[in-house]
Amino acid sequence: MILSPPHTMRAVAIAEPGGPEVLHLTEVPVPVPGHGQILIRISHAGVNRPDALQRAGLYAPPPTASPLPGLEAAGHVAAVGPGVSRWKLGDAVCALLPGGGYAEYALTHEDHALPIPAGLSPAEAACLPETLFTVWSNVVLRGGLKAGERFLVHGGSSGIGTTAIQLAAALGARVFATAGSAEKCAACLRLGAERAINYHEDDFVPVLRAAGGADLILDMVGGSYLPRNVKALADDGRLVQIAFLQGSKVELNFAEVMMRRLTITGSTLRPQADLQKALYARDLLANVWPLIEAGRLRPVMDSTFSLSNAAEAHRRMEASGHIGKIVLEVASA
Repeated sequence: MILSPPHTMRAVAIAEPGGPEVLHLTEVPVPVPGHGQILIRISHAGVNRPDALQRAGLYAPPPTASPLPGLEAAGHVAAVGPGVSRWKLGDAVCALLPGGGYAEYALTHEDHALPIPAGLSPAEAACLPETLFTVWSNVVLRGGLKAGERFLVHGGSSGIGTTAIQLAAALGARVFATAGSAEKCAACLRLGAERAINYHEDDFVPVLRAAGGADLILDMVGGSYLPRNVKALADDGRLVQIAFLQGSKVELNFAEVMMRRLTITGSTLRPQADLQKALYARDLLANVWPLIEAGRLRPVMDSTFSLSNAAEAHRRMEASGHIGKIVLEVASA
């Protein structure tokens, strides 16, 4: 069933691996939904670190995914493929995408889309999927965060960080965060952290040890942070690794891991099976959407750029001055 989408669309493509300047606006065919897929007419798309890694040639999309960057978006269902039963034409959705979000239209599995929460704008909704799928799956499911536990998130002012702080606080955890400026630390405190550590001024390890150690750490830095995270953990603590901004190789003494019964784990979202992502979406709808609609969790938006200005959006993200999410405005909602 097709709502007469055009044959071609505006999209941002990657000319070759490189810096933000390799992103360029182009015209490409509108994709056609296959079995179980929906076509979304995108109004806004979230900008994420994996987009920059893909642009740099360090994070190739899966073989069946669009080569265009963009892993989350909000808009309206413009067409449905065979077998789709959850959505009808015109439904307002936000969705996790396998790729292709920097465009006027994109495909996704019907079970990876969610209704736009009541009270949120399409721009705000575009900030949710990649971030919440990542935080829910790693903090709650993989990390097993429980009420009353001490939770440390590095990069607390990032899109992941601002979301993790709010979700952990809503779950009753004691939240600690690291960030790189007084302004960013203040933002973490406003969102529910009881302590925000400026990593240019203080070492998070003694801060957490003085508080009893972290029961769970969510880290996207890696590198020199890995052995320091181990020292910051409480006995029986868990470290969940989701990225390696400082590198993935480091020397680590596993005797401490064994003696203190620590757990080190991690995941990446994009390669996971469609069914697993569908289960995350189901969990979010049941457990997190009510928090959003009650005003207990809101996406923190830093800035909005036009689709044609995607390169500037990447420069803003890679300069690391932002607080919260950066969004591309693709079309008026």
